[in-house]
Amino acid sequence: MRYFIPLLLAVVLLTSCSEYQKALKSTETKVKYELAEKFYNEEDYKRANRLFEQIAPKYIGKPQGERVMFFFADSYFKTKNYYLSGFQFERFVRSYPNSDKIQEASFLGAKSYYNLSPVYSLDQTDTDKALQKLQLFINTYPESEFLEEANEMAKDLTTKKEKKLFQIAKQYNKIGEFNFPFLVSAIAAFDNFITDNPGSVFTEDALYYRFEATTSLAFNSTSNKQVERLNEAKEAYDKLFKSFPETKFQKKANNLLARIDKQLKSQETVTLGAK
Repeated sequence: MRYFIPLLLAVVLLTSCSEYQKALKSTETKVKYELAEKFYNEEDYKRANRLFEQIAPKYIGKPQGERVMFFFADSYFKTKNYYLSGFQFERFVRSYPNSDKIQEASFLGAKSYYNLSPVYSLDQTDTDKALQKLQLFINTYPESEFLEEANEMAKDLTTKKEKKLFQIAKQYNKIGEFNFPFLVSAIAAFDNFITDNPGSVFTEDALYYRFEATTSLAFNSTSNKQVERLNEAKEAYDKLFKSFPETKFQKKANNLLARIDKQLKSQETVTLGAK
């Protein structure tokens, strides 16, 4: 028995491979269809996909066409070929708008693009497309069983896009430590981020780093601009604490504020002495 079971498995595997190779070379569409569905049901999606690829064009307009096209698209999805699964699910939705599988196909098409979305630091074209597809699905099927997952994916992609914008602004701020004119760009970038992304998970951080940038800009300004910019930094401090009274940056922000107040008093003393 110790040798019999592995031998039996080897025979089954060889038979399956032989059957698959014969089907690939066969001119009989029905043979390919039946074996493709068999492989699909056995979760052998790679071989199923190859056979569906051969027969899909022959089933266009036929009763089995809807079934073949869905399995074809899904076999791409199951093998993580998301570009092609997204494309094929889009074709399915256009071709069979009244299908019982229309919701699932729409969702899996959107999920295909979601899976193509790269890390936040790279180009976000696929992220934008995924968000567009997910939002269309959410709006079209508000009662769908896939709605919760679709909302979670949309939230995840939105956060990824926000992170990219936030990191760009933060990078300006970092460069500004050595090249002060970049602090102006950093402040503008943080302003745009806060305005364009209300409720973002990065809002607290953006408000703090905006305050930090305005403070750095003020301390590195000429004397005739310093008082005005120090007061602008204090306004940035107030905005942070107005939005987040218990901010995680409380200690750092208060230390910066103390430096600002000290510098303002120093400027005031200089002004009074000049008079």
